[in-house]
Amino acid sequence: METLVKTDQKIQLVDGTFTAAEALDIITSLLNEKINFHKLQRLSWYEGDCDANTTYPDGRIQELQREKTIAKDFINGVRQEGKRLRIDGILNITLED
Repeated sequence: METLVKTDQKIQLVDGTFTAAEALDIITSLLNEKINFHKLQRLSWYEGDCDANTTYPDGRIQELQREKTIAKDFINGVRQEGKRLRIDGILNITLED
């Protein structure tokens, strides 16, 4: 008997049109969660080995914080124009060999 294994998954995380304030809340929350994930990852690595190489989580934290600033600036510009924002956020998950 052959077993089929699903090798990819899509999750519609965000899908809608939002006011600038709503969009800022959504994007900030998502980025903050990812930043916190990397902070916890870095802490865990450090607790296991105080000489652990935390370059990757450190870099990702900085990158995500820059992205958060860029998103805030963009959304604040849109807010002044009184426009709404469409957010379509899909997580694509695939099995790696």
